[in-house]
Amino acid sequence: MDDMVASNDACSAHLLTFADGTRRQVYVTSVETPYPRGKLIVSRTDTRGIITQCNPSFVDMSGYPAAELIGQPHCILRHPDMPAAAFRDLWDTVQSGRQWNGYVKNLRKDGGHYWVYATVVPNVRDGMIVGYTSVRREPSRDKVAAAEALYREMR
Repeated sequence: MDDMVASNDACSAHLLTFADGTRRQVYVTSVETPYPRGKLIVSRTDTRGIITQCNPSFVDMSGYPAAELIGQPHCILRHPDMPAAAFRDLWDTVQSGRQWNGYVKNLRKDGGHYWVYATVVPNVRDGMIVGYTSVRREPSRDKVAAAEALYREMR
């Protein structure tokens, strides 16, 4: 869940509470960064969701330098418009060893956002899940509109 803390026309502050109980205040604007045509955004995490690798497209779209991403929980990109249930479904799916697909609104360091169509797969070694790889593609704008409406209802 998130609690709105303060707002004005240009920016709003939100206090996000994550599944593990930690909290983080984020600032959000309405500025959307378009998905980079023809690019894939790729990251890898350990089993706890800590970023271990990311490609240049991930760095560019997030607005963070790579050094600020590596070692951080992937939820650093969580946008307050994303319902917690969507991430619960993602985690339940990949922790059971299956692939997850869905539309995700990510938060940039500058408070803007970008939409992706994400595929997350477990990395399995010797029968054990050792981490996860997420590959993001350019989303369908019609499906983004549908996801926005669904996520609004879910919140």
